[in-house]
Amino acid sequence: MEVKIAAVAKQLPQYMRETKEILPFVSNWLSSKEDRFRRKVLKIFENAAVARRYGIMSIEEVFSATSFEQKNDIYIREIKKLGTSVLQKAINKVDWNPKSLDYIITVSCTGIMIPSLDAFIINDLGLRQDIIRLPVTEMGCAAGVSGIIYAKNFLKSNPGKRAAVIAVEAPTATFQLDDFSMTNMVSSAIFGDGAACTLLSSEEDAVGPKIIGDEMYHFYDATTMMGFKLTNGGLQMVLDPEVPGKIAEHFPNVIHPFLKKYDKTIEEIDHLVFHPGGKKIVQTVEELFGHLGKNIDDTKEVLMQYGNMSSATVLYVLERFMDRHPKPGDTGLMLSFGPGFSAQRILLEW
Repeated sequence: MEVKIAAVAKQLPQYMRETKEILPFVSNWLSSKEDRFRRKVLKIFENAAVARRYGIMSIEEVFSATSFEQKNDIYIREIKKLGTSVLQKAINKVDWNPKSLDYIITVSCTGIMIPSLDAFIINDLGLRQDIIRLPVTEMGCAAGVSGIIYAKNFLKSNPGKRAAVIAVEAPTATFQLDDFSMTNMVSSAIFGDGAACTLLSSEEDAVGPKIIGDEMYHFYDATTMMGFKLTNGGLQMVLDPEVPGKIAEHFPNVIHPFLKKYDKTIEEIDHLVFHPGGKKIVQTVEELFGHLGKNIDDTKEVLMQYGNMSSATVLYVLERFMDRHPKPGDTGLMLSFGPGFSAQRILLEW
């Protein structure tokens, strides 16, 4: 039973700012701090390899003392719009009827809502009343790939079915105005908001790259490296500066045994569909692959154009490959890292 990725679509929030436009707001926010610290933070923003970012809030709202409740209300309001819009855009690409979907998997970690996003999308687009729902809420940046893995497993067991994986993230809703830690500075410099939808099918006449294999890799004793801490002010970012080093340490075990199961080596992979976690992680991966003649130019371009949108970001990278229509027989390796600490991998063949 083959499962194929039929389409990928993205949807951006209404607000956009170039990094150079954000710097005056950052400088004003840090006006009460020592000048040396303020200059250091501005350099972090300037050197983050993010040229612009999109947001569910205006820049003025982001730098206002909004409460957790206010920020979460904005998150709920806006991701409903983004989730519905991006699913509609994806099904338009392949001319599917919304009622033909059998599974809906929604992915988000940057806010809290019950009912989950999928329930609202079902109403907004008139999806079937017997559609199977799976909200994925606590896997961070890895969840875009995780959602595809779950959808693939559903579809592999059920021929002739269709699934949608919808990732909607708004890290700007987690910005902590009274947190002057370097973690908050770095995360604020690299994150942006966005939504993406991947459609998958186990139908006989499905088109698109097929999923050859998938696997999750869990790092032991690394649960404190990445995630959120729930505070009175909202979701406070946890981001250990040792993450790039931890990735480099485990990289051979993440990549080579997985590919070996499918009689592949990294040298034989044509396309690298990697999640751009941030400049340092991108540099780490580039150093590991550079000598193999591989590039992650699409990963770097997505980081520059949109920032790290948590779970949705790797799907923006995938869309770039899908839109270029690689030649039949080409292979691609999807990879993302997230809280746990974990690495999720998918092997594709066009």
